[in-house]
Amino acid sequence: MVVAKSDAAHQGLAALFAAHDIERRYKAIVWGRVYPSSGEIEGNIGRDPHNRKRMAMVTKGGKTALTRYQLMENFSDIAGLVACELETGRTHQIRVHMTHIGHPLVGDPLYTRAKRSRVSALPKNRQKIILSFNRQALHAETLGFVHPVTDKRLKFEVDFPSDLRELTKAFKG
Repeated sequence: MVVAKSDAAHQGLAALFAAHDIERRYKAIVWGRVYPSSGEIEGNIGRDPHNRKRMAMVTKGGKTALTRYQLMENFSDIAGLVACELETGRTHQIRVHMTHIGHPLVGDPLYTRAKRSRVSALPKNRQKIILSFNRQALHAETLGFVHPVTDKRLKFEVDFPSDLRELTKAFKG
């Protein structure tokens, strides 16, 4: 989250966001073996015509969106850890794009359901951790931009949270 303390800063930040001149990097744990290991997902995102609570890739209308992803680690064929960089910033963009290529986020109740069959070969204690994970396995890792008033390059980074580290351990064994 970015908060402007002056009108000049607010206008400058708004311009940076409009020009897509903000560095945003996320990490996500997604279902399935991620292949290819890197790529770009591009297409318009708009309201899902079948479920108004969801967004979807649409052929008519919507707004253009671009996500670059890079596999960090595969956890067998069950899941993978990916880094995502946003060129645009649409509502639910990573969730929609990763679902679109067949890798919805672990723990995302809107775009996927936990499937016991995905983790059934794992020991029961690991299954319990994975299937009870109660939020999207998505972490905003980096936010960077040039300050609109001082012209100083700012970059904020946050460590991977403990619950996602525990989820990762459960997938790894």
